[in-house]
Parts: sequence; C-alpha cells; structure tokens
Amino acid sequence: MGIIERIKEIEAEMARTQKNKATEYHLGQLKAKIAKLRTQLLEPPKGASGGGEGFEVTKYGHGRVALIGFPSVGKSTLLTMLTGTHSEAASYEFTTLTCIPGVIHYNDTKIQLLDLPGIIEGASEGKGRGRQVIAVAKSSDLVLMVLDASKSEGHRQILTKELEAVGLRLNKKPPQIYFKKKKTGGISFNTTAPLTHIDEKLCYQILHEYKIHNAEVLFRENATVDDFIDVIEGNRKYIKCVYVYNKIDVVGIDDVDRLARQPNSILNLDRLLARMWDEMGLVRVYSKPQGQQPDFDEPFVLSSDRGGCTVEDFCNHVHRTLVKDMKYALVWGTSARHNPQNCGLSQHLEDEDVVQVVKKKERDEGGRGRFKSHSNAPARIADREKKAPLKQ
Repeated sequence: MGIIERIKEIEAEMARTQKNKATEYHLGQLKAKIAKLRTQLLEPPKGASGGGEGFEVTKYGHGRVALIGFPSVGKSTLLTMLTGTHSEAASYEFTTLTCIPGVIHYNDTKIQLLDLPGIIEGASEGKGRGRQVIAVAKSSDLVLMVLDASKSEGHRQILTKELEAVGLRLNKKPPQIYFKKKKTGGISFNTTAPLTHIDEKLCYQILHEYKIHNAEVLFRENATVDDFIDVIEGNRKYIKCVYVYNKIDVVGIDDVDRLARQPNSILNLDRLLARMWDEMGLVRVYSKPQGQQPDFDEPFVLSSDRGGCTVEDFCNHVHRTLVKDMKYALVWGTSARHNPQNCGLSQHLEDEDVVQVVKKKERDEGGRGRFKSHSNAPARIADREKKAPLKQ
C-alpha cells in the first residue's frame, strides 16, 4: 500500500470515529500518523537525482509575493496590470505552464511578483505539478490567493486544505510551545496556561508515535493537538495570505458585501498594493552621513521576516563590520521619542526613519586622546630600571 492510500485510509477512519472524551487519544495518534506520512510524501524518492524541472526563480528585490489560485481565475491578468510583464492569458485553463516573474515598483521598493500555474484539488499529492507550485509559495513572503467570486467558498477551502497538507499555515502565528529532544531523562511536561485541547497523557502518546522518549515540553498557551504536532515536525512555514476576489461583477450586491466583510479580503485593485505593503511589513530606513543631508533616493529596506527592523539589522545592511565600529546612532522619525534620539543596537526602527551612525574614535597604541592612560614601566619598584648615579 502506497503513502497516499495509507493517508486516505487513516482519514476515512478519522471520519468514522466519533469525537468525545473516550476517543480523543485515538484521534490524536491518527493525526500524528497522517503528519508523519505527509512529511514522507514531500521527501524526494530514494536514489532519485535532483535534475527535475522546477519553477524556482532567483529572488529579486525586497520581497516576494506568490499568486496562487485555480486555473483561469485571472492571475496572469493581475500580474500584467501590476508589473507590466506580459503573461499569456486565454479563455482555456492551464494557459500558464511555468513560473513567470514580474517586479512591482512601490514606495521606492522592488517587490517580486510570481505568476504560478493554477493548482487543482490533490495538488499536495503531486497532481498537476502542484508540488512545484507549492514549493515556490513556501519561499515567498506573502501569498495572494486569487479566487473567483462566484465559487469563492469552495475554492478557498480546497486551496487552504492543499496548502496546509504540505506544511503551509496561512495567517497563523507559531504556537507558543517549547520542545527540545534530550538524550536521557524521560519526558518532562509543563504548562503555564490551562489546557483544554490536550493533556499530558495525549502528549506522551503523540511523542511515542514519533518514537521520542526523552524530551522537554512546555506549553505557554492553550494549544491544540495539531499545533503540538506542527512543533514536533519543525518544518511548518507560517505565512500571511490575502484573498483577492476577481469577477465580482457576476455576483449580486449582497454577496459582494459579504465578501468585503471577510478578514484579509480585497475586492478592488486600488487598495491591493497598499494592503500588500502593510502585510509584508516592509520598513524604509534612510541613511544620513555625518555633516550631510539624508539620502532619500535609495532607502535601506528592512523586514521582520527577513532579519529584523533594529539598528543592528540596519548596520548589517550597510556593512557587516559597522556593528563593531558603532558607538551610538542618532534616529529621526516616528520611532524616536525626540528628534534626534541617541540609540543603541536594539532600537526598533519604523517606516521612513532617518539613521546616522556615529563610529568609535580610533585609539592610539600608547594611550587615549592626548595623554597616556597607563605607564609602560614595570609594576614592581624592584623591577624598574635604576638610574645612573649623578656625577660628582
């Protein structure tokens, strides 16, 4: 029996099992088995060379956005309108057969937009080259899920299920669970919050399913069984997603109002770029040389997903040795309490801040400043060189 057949068999068993207190431990073990099998499904077959054709393109710009959706929902048209890059669009499905990149110039930044082939139900199992499409989405900073307004609910659920099957978690934060394997000592289970979805016995059973008998587990929030399995797997990608609805002219005003009120939804092109900018969390920081005006032409673009947004991250963007040479930094902008503010490396920067880095002064080998700070003479008086006696 193959991996896909075993997954379907376990899913059928979970569907038959009633959910109550008596079966929650059995269902937890079945969820762990499915997670292990799906991880094996994503691994390349043994003995296979890595020379297959893929969709991966070189990263460019300050961020990457992937367009994901069913065939013929308007992804290629959206890429052409936002970037000016020509992507073939036709009335038949699967017009786009490979990854087509484009660049969006917005707020003095460059954002790479990828038009991916349409995926279908079963893409996580390899249907329609779905694995290659989802692999590119994993390397993105933001996912734009393009949906047909007339079929939005069904398509949205299918796409979310396919993406979660391969380890993508949309609009979720990593669970506050500390997990560390140990060589000896057994399993240490602790919690700082009341748990309603999982207990110590179920935690032990899931760890035994993974053949883990020595580990340290600490729950800092009321997490679920699926959250705990994600932490054990350790290969989940938590990514933001914006749902873009196309063809809204074919539905009624009531449906448009309902779609507009759903979270993370966009119905018009005017607000799409601004929403992308907010979700990606890009921060523009302008440098100011000492005694000169700030350089507002080319900002340094920081992001919490790509390193961080502190003064230390800004110094690393300028030059990797600047952190060692920095004495302090002067910051102008919304992150400063007063302009300018004398800051250290841990200062968090916000959009359109101006930073001036003040370096340490070079010290001479003999001392500091104009006067020596220490003597070269021996510490003990007996070891010092005696002066010659005065002539009579």
